Amino acid sequence: MRNATLVFWYSIAICGLVVLWGGAAPEHLKTVTTNVTAFISTRFGWYYLLIIMLILAFCVYLIFSRFNQIKLGKDDDKPEFSLPTWFAMLFSAGMGIGLIFWTTAEPISHAFISSPNGQEGTPQAIKEALEFSFFHWGIHAWAVYALVALVLAYFKFHKGYPGLISSTLVPLFGEKRMEGAAGKIIDILAVFATVVGVAATLGFGSAQINEGLAFLFNTPNNYGFQLFILVVATALFIISAWSGLSKGIKYLSNLNMILGFLLMVLLLIVGPTLLILNMFTNSVGGYITNFFEMSLRMEPLNADNRSWIDSWTIFYWAWWISWSPFVGIFIARISKGRTIKEFMLGVLFVPAVVCFIFFAVFGVSALELQQQGIATLSDYSMETTTFAMLEHYPLGMILSLLTIIVIAIFFITSADSATFVLGMLSTSGSLNPTRAVKIIWGLSLSAMAAIIVYFGGTEGLQNVLIVAAFPFSVVILLMGYSFYLSANKEVVSVKRKESRRKRKQETEQVS
Repeated sequence: MRNATLVFWYSIAICGLVVLWGGAAPEHLKTVTTNVTAFISTRFGWYYLLIIMLILAFCVYLIFSRFNQIKLGKDDDKPEFSLPTWFAMLFSAGMGIGLIFWTTAEPISHAFISSPNGQEGTPQAIKEALEFSFFHWGIHAWAVYALVALVLAYFKFHKGYPGLISSTLVPLFGEKRMEGAAGKIIDILAVFATVVGVAATLGFGSAQINEGLAFLFNTPNNYGFQLFILVVATALFIISAWSGLSKGIKYLSNLNMILGFLLMVLLLIVGPTLLILNMFTNSVGGYITNFFEMSLRMEPLNADNRSWIDSWTIFYWAWWISWSPFVGIFIARISKGRTIKEFMLGVLFVPAVVCFIFFAVFGVSALELQQQGIATLSDYSMETTTFAMLEHYPLGMILSLLTIIVIAIFFITSADSATFVLGMLSTSGSLNPTRAVKIIWGLSLSAMAAIIVYFGGTEGLQNVLIVAAFPFSVVILLMGYSFYLSANKEVVSVKRKESRRKRKQETEQVS
């Protein structure tokens, strides 16, 4: 219990120091994080690309390996959710504020502001805009989530260990070390990465709600109003955490998923439908064809292209790593009873395809407006791009209001879920963290989001994500290796038992 308390208070102290630093000396914090980010991106950009490819390769290997029939649970455990429900919950885990934020902003940026390869505004830049969006939100991202979730589910449900990151490393370092200082440091790293990842998402969400309201209703568009949005949302999800309305949050999440799909279908109908379908098909082909080139692209001899990779690909890979403890715990929780093969096929491919569909609908609808000269969306801020695009289509006001509602609900449900996960990670894997613990984490998340937005906006969010994800990436590699050692030992043990059983049967038959 004392160790659990240490993890909680040390984690809170670290987050508090970052908040105080940002409040007292925002420019200094911005300078430090910018310099550290530049150092990591310049010196270790290759590392991020290789580690994500290694994680993806390991996930694909597990589908065909001798481990693929191991069940994430006991041998007689059945999946708690049907396949359609499980797929829907996987989608809701990965689709949040970020997806609504980037579905128009990213393709427009790639095509008309800063292209990964070609000249901005050319057919090549427009074509590649969607391909690289697919690349950033495709199976690379889901491989990170899948590995963390798989290892957590295996050790929690199959081996009966506590639901902590440190517990998954017991086969590597031993139980004594993982219950000691080394284990606590690993758990604190997981907590800090989660806080930064979720806080960044909350920052994006509050900024986009602010921009949307300002665009539609001419409300104030400044940090003060954004802070007001954060305060209101914080109050709402703290009320939820205090009252324990888990069923309410579940229903709210399901409702939001329905509203998200409704928004996408309506835009598909009123937007350039045929072009969306053609671009979707073409971009999937380009994504598959150029998969390895995009995955390992560093551009060491082209400074402009290398800067683009740092700003986009490296940022995304860091974001997925920082979100992996949060999303991983959620996916692990809903996947009990499934085999490793079924788990990997579902987690890697189904949510990625759904992300592709959303990017095709929103991205192509935006690209078409600018290509035809109807609207110069690249002149708008990233937070405003979606609303500036929707106003040019039928039902624009209704779609914009629906977008704000979807973002607001994602904001509340993501923060509420994060308080539970952080409570669990900082209290020895407790499945019922106290209300006080959840509320403290809720306040910490909002304070971190407010400070990050205050000192650097979108750039500040990107910087802190890359810095926080760097040490936790090493932990993910260790988790994968630890799982391999444990699973291999289990398979070898089973084969030996089977071999002894067969020899015994043969001996009995001879006698």
